[in-house]
Amino acid sequence: MKQGVIAKVSGPLVVAEGVPDAKMFDVVRVGHEKLIGEIIELEGDLASIQIYEETAGLKPGDPVESTGAPLSVELGPGLIAAIYDGIQRPLELIQTQWGPFIRRGAELPALDRQRRWHFKPAVKRGDLVSPGDIIGTVQETPLVEHRIMVPPGLAGTVEEIKEGEFTVTEPVCLVRTAEGLRELTLMQRWPVRKARPYREKLAPKEPLSTGQRVIDALFPIAKGGTACVPGPFGSGKTVIQHQLLKWADAEIVVFVGCGERGNEMTDVLIELPELEDPRTGEKLLKRSVLIANTSNMPVAAREASVYTGITIAEYFRDMGYSVALLADSTSRWAEAMREISGRLEEMPGEEGYPAYLGSRIADFYARAGRVICLGRPEREGALSVIGSVSPPGGDLSEPVTQNTLRVVKVFWSLEDKLANRRHFPAINWLTSYSLYAEALEPYYLERVGREWLDLRREAMRLLQVEAELEEIVRLVGVEALSPSDRLALETARSIREDFLMQSAFDEVDAYTSLEKQLRMLKLIIRFHELGREAIARGAPIEQILELPIREAIAQAKFIPEGQSERFAQLEREMEGQFEELSKERVAG
Repeated sequence: MKQGVIAKVSGPLVVAEGVPDAKMFDVVRVGHEKLIGEIIELEGDLASIQIYEETAGLKPGDPVESTGAPLSVELGPGLIAAIYDGIQRPLELIQTQWGPFIRRGAELPALDRQRRWHFKPAVKRGDLVSPGDIIGTVQETPLVEHRIMVPPGLAGTVEEIKEGEFTVTEPVCLVRTAEGLRELTLMQRWPVRKARPYREKLAPKEPLSTGQRVIDALFPIAKGGTACVPGPFGSGKTVIQHQLLKWADAEIVVFVGCGERGNEMTDVLIELPELEDPRTGEKLLKRSVLIANTSNMPVAAREASVYTGITIAEYFRDMGYSVALLADSTSRWAEAMREISGRLEEMPGEEGYPAYLGSRIADFYARAGRVICLGRPEREGALSVIGSVSPPGGDLSEPVTQNTLRVVKVFWSLEDKLANRRHFPAINWLTSYSLYAEALEPYYLERVGREWLDLRREAMRLLQVEAELEEIVRLVGVEALSPSDRLALETARSIREDFLMQSAFDEVDAYTSLEKQLRMLKLIIRFHELGREAIARGAPIEQILELPIREAIAQAKFIPEGQSERFAQLEREMEGQFEELSKERVAG
């Protein structure tokens, strides 16, 4: 081990001297308690180190040892259902060994070294293998088949491979390479700040279904896409993240709490193990990985947590899975960068954030995508990244939000005014957008039909019309509007309250499939079309708005999945009521 000494201590930043052969981003052990740190700046013989733990008690002259390796994560069986801190220390094991508080200098392996996994080979002796090839599988949980891959940069001929029970450190395969024999284990390591390689990045073509109507119908995100969820305190960012964690159409979910309040992370840790996966009935935790980092943890670990999470997510993507990474919230990550940058006395950018804030955010979201993975068999994986942002006072012009919006393709704008009106999800339909909508049209045409696209456009048009008419209504009252404008207002209200509003606490309403969303929207838009026809024939707007079918439309969200005949019946009832209204008009 290479050793130097501390020259200066400044909060989470330590300046060391005499660390031979030090390299940027090398992991070091600092002080007599061997606190974990990472070199983030080199200047001559001085190395600036960000410490991932509390630095109280460190003083000049204390030893500094370099490991000679960058901050890396362990990748292998045992990741699923695990709960880690920002630098992949296993929190459950730490609690068992040292109690509810993380002991300074605690070092435990991220993957259990004692547990044995049953390995089934997928190749045989004499086979040629290259980076990314799947050499075998481990059934990690009932929901996840863990595919053991050849690490990047290694290729050769299989000399020996065996089936049986192995720990993550025992060799399962011998490969003869140009440099000699290499042992492959169930585990590999990867530096967190380096994106994992793939063969080819593909354009998005399929939506990441979430079951949340305002997202799926109006502002969809593609599998392999990126989304930003900014909003002020109390607008529902964490609630949306939790809903996506449960309902998103992803095979693996990685949830990163990067500096949120402790009670919010506690809610996730308590509730998630109890939640059932709605598709399989198994516990949701059996396809999830949690990175828990709260606001009272050291800022440096908060900065590292997003990289730890996305590296684990990339690893499962490389197996051919669809993975969703949920980061809550990237504002805390940016604040950690700002504090470390200030300690380094770097030239500040806007609002004190480092000048490289935009490039760091862009590099993070660039690791998302739909890709053809390395190796055989040929497979496709997708990594979708959804980051929530907590701008101070809900000010969306601040640097973190603006730099995020420059690189993501979906913007779900949360508003506290909607949340205060108990409109959830509190996504503003006038300021949000999705740049994937056009790219996903072929998917909707094939799977749902042309009708879906037409209904979506008409719903967006009516919501825009409502916004334009609201100013007139505030000035002169709704009675001054024409019957057709009043109908447009009422239809837009129905879209807002009967379609976009959704209850996370109702078993039926918490999730809505695309098929049911189509039928719900079709009911509302069909009411508008029949209403316009009735107005053209002279029917009073008051009678149209008093038709009994309007109550049935409002309750359609509570119709269970798969009851298409019930929606067809409602359509027939609606047409019958309008026909009856027309007859009454003629008779009158």
